[in-house]
Amino acid sequence: MTRVYSKSWKLLAAAIGMCVMLSACGTSEASEPQEQLPVEQTAKEDAMITPDNFIDTLMKGSKEDIYKQISPELQGIISLDEFKTSVDSFMEGVTSWNKVTEVKLNHLVDRSWKDQMGTKGLQASFAEDHQIEGLLIQPLETHEATDKALTKTEFQFPLKGEWYVFWGGNDVLSNYHYAHETQRYALDIVRTQDDASYQGEGTDNENYYAFGEPLYAAADGRVVEVKNDIPDNTPGVMNAEEPAGNVVVIDHGNGEHSITAHLKKGSVAVKKGDNVQQGDLIGHLGNSGNSSEAHLHFQVSDGPDLFTSRSIQIRWADQSQSLTRGNSFQGLTN
Repeated sequence: MTRVYSKSWKLLAAAIGMCVMLSACGTSEASEPQEQLPVEQTAKEDAMITPDNFIDTLMKGSKEDIYKQISPELQGIISLDEFKTSVDSFMEGVTSWNKVTEVKLNHLVDRSWKDQMGTKGLQASFAEDHQIEGLLIQPLETHEATDKALTKTEFQFPLKGEWYVFWGGNDVLSNYHYAHETQRYALDIVRTQDDASYQGEGTDNENYYAFGEPLYAAADGRVVEVKNDIPDNTPGVMNAEEPAGNVVVIDHGNGEHSITAHLKKGSVAVKKGDNVQQGDLIGHLGNSGNSSEAHLHFQVSDGPDLFTSRSIQIRWADQSQSLTRGNSFQGLTN
């Protein structure tokens, strides 16, 4: 948090986290998925807060109505009076909001907005019954110099078929990694069907469409680090002791290293010292490390270590697709 904002609304940002965080990849901001509970019966039908009227209600309506729809777990963290004080302080100077992202996934609708100055951000996550499962307010920072500094290496996306960007973009509303210099331009990618990343109950890794999908080298290079023995997690249970899980790190020259994390245990197809060409098989997607479900964490850094090197904005061979939160895109075709 920056010092220019009031302490009172910082409490809200700290207390009410997004319930749809896919993975932490070693940061401390992750939250476990929350059980979806029914909306309080006291919420009147005509006062129902939805993703479409949330901003109008926040700006002109009743904060009590919003609070009624916050999940009981979150109400247990922050009182109504604290909620109103935090929101009022946060809203000082705000005249309008612009929608940044909308994600419909796994029975949740997540929207985010920026204020008219682009200095404050707001995210809200709604269950199917409109219960507010997550709410986050925070200042927004930009890093224009590094946003524009692309890798010298040209990369291809390391998966085949159609994929969905869960986290990606140049602000924390689109990409929670953006707050951390070491992972600022990292991507978290899942596979979806019918607005879901899994089928059935989602209790087994095999229920997830991404699990086991083959991974390929995104550019020519030399393998400088491999980890292949970390067990895959039960979905929803993360392994913070081994944040990256099974990982392949490739040195592409020019001080640029691709880091492919959360691979399936035992699936890594390369070893340290191997020279690989773009498109070579390197492993399969898994759910190892600080990951709540099967997905790809991919980034390029100026060194081989995920937590001490600086992330670099990726120059993609195909510039026609936007790899930002909420977008679907086509990976490798052959």
